[in-house]
Amino acid sequence: MKKHLLTAALMLITFSWVFAQETREIKVESSSVTNGEVTIKGKRVPYKTTAGTMPVWNEDGKPIATLFYTYYERTDVADKATRPLVFSFNGGPGSGSLWMHLAYTGPYKLNIDDEGYPLQPYGVTQNPHSILDVADIVYIDPVNTGYSRILDKEVPRSTFFGINSDINYLADWVKTFVTRQNRWQSPKYLIGESYGTTRVAGLVHELQNAHWMYFNGVVLVSPTPMGLDRSGPVAKANYLPYFAATAWYHKALSPELQSRDLDSILAEVEKYTLDVVIPAISKGGSLDPAVRAEVAKKMAYYSGLSEQVILQHALAVPTSYFWKELLRDKGLTVGRLDSRYRGIDQTDAGERFDYDPALTAWNHAFSPAMNYYAKNVLKYNTDLTYNLFGPVHPWDRSNENTGNQLAQAMLQNPYLHVMTQSGYYDGGTDYFNAKYNMWQMDPAGKMQERLIFKGYRSGHMMYLRAEDLATSNEDIRQFIQKSLPGKGVPAKY
Repeated sequence: MKKHLLTAALMLITFSWVFAQETREIKVESSSVTNGEVTIKGKRVPYKTTAGTMPVWNEDGKPIATLFYTYYERTDVADKATRPLVFSFNGGPGSGSLWMHLAYTGPYKLNIDDEGYPLQPYGVTQNPHSILDVADIVYIDPVNTGYSRILDKEVPRSTFFGINSDINYLADWVKTFVTRQNRWQSPKYLIGESYGTTRVAGLVHELQNAHWMYFNGVVLVSPTPMGLDRSGPVAKANYLPYFAATAWYHKALSPELQSRDLDSILAEVEKYTLDVVIPAISKGGSLDPAVRAEVAKKMAYYSGLSEQVILQHALAVPTSYFWKELLRDKGLTVGRLDSRYRGIDQTDAGERFDYDPALTAWNHAFSPAMNYYAKNVLKYNTDLTYNLFGPVHPWDRSNENTGNQLAQAMLQNPYLHVMTQSGYYDGGTDYFNAKYNMWQMDPAGKMQERLIFKGYRSGHMMYLRAEDLATSNEDIRQFIQKSLPGKGVPAKY
């Protein structure tokens, strides 16, 4: 009898151990603190890193989710009141913060070649262009991205997964973080990439108007429409400058255009788009056939496509068709998010590519690097999967007004500056529509001195190209420094 009881006890212990090993713990609050240093612009920058989780609470103070964050603080700066603090978000929606964290502004960057292609062994190297010399940085993973997770499964998914709900809970989280870290006095900045621009455009308004937290700057990296109207002829015409940039890169233009610098070509194509293409598409079927033919000829000249293709699409070639068509005669496709990247499809026929060559290359490098970095550099140990792209759908896109919300925040806050950064070869959130956003945010031209645009010869993640990594970080560094008011300068018009 004793033998049977002993056997049963051992089985129970074994079962309990196996169960414990297979249960992936979601830590409501956690932290791993490490110290490091990085050389930026030839100077040593020591810093402390806190990687951990912090709750999202409901109205009753109950934790309903927990967010993973990584917080970098420069340790040789005593005065936190004047030290800028940057909150960094990526997009998707459903994307973790690793993209800008491990490739753009943080103290480490991916091990990739100078054009952004994967290299082995996967991993990271120090980033000599990080903005950590001028600002502390917090990288935040929204719910179900990275290591962030829902805690209360009874809470409706709509609490987190929608344009406005996303903004609301993140604003409360940021407010709590600032309070815990005693950073209310610090100049503050938001940076968002792709859908992250929708997020930070709404966040700055929500934090300013619901939590009375005022910001000095917002950086929009490869911005979305942000709820601004770009429909009709504008939507159809505004891609022409992007087509021209991509065709120029792949040497698909005439020798006369290929011999010119890209900037001069784009200025010309932008003007032609505004002055000719938008009005021509606006006229639809009433456009004079001779004028239509002339416009198609000029668009072909600028885009690398044939006049026939442009006429077949009534002057409005879809971007998906362009990615397939531009290098079809060479058996190649071009990337959506970065059209410098080339791919191959099973067949050359069809109206769109089989996959995005750019995104495929990026996933190749980022996933192993982040998993290595979290465990070996941040010393954050967890069995949870780091979600590059987490389950956040359905996503409620109704009632989006974030572009106008950002404009309102600027009107209300004379300190607030906005910088847009775009890659000329980005076909997902193209650079000319990013400029168009700025024009619509400030239709009367009252805030032009506080709206800045920077373009780069790369794609959606312009920082993956070594030359643009240096330039774009320096642009952020200068933006932060120039948007800090002089001592005693009040926020007034």
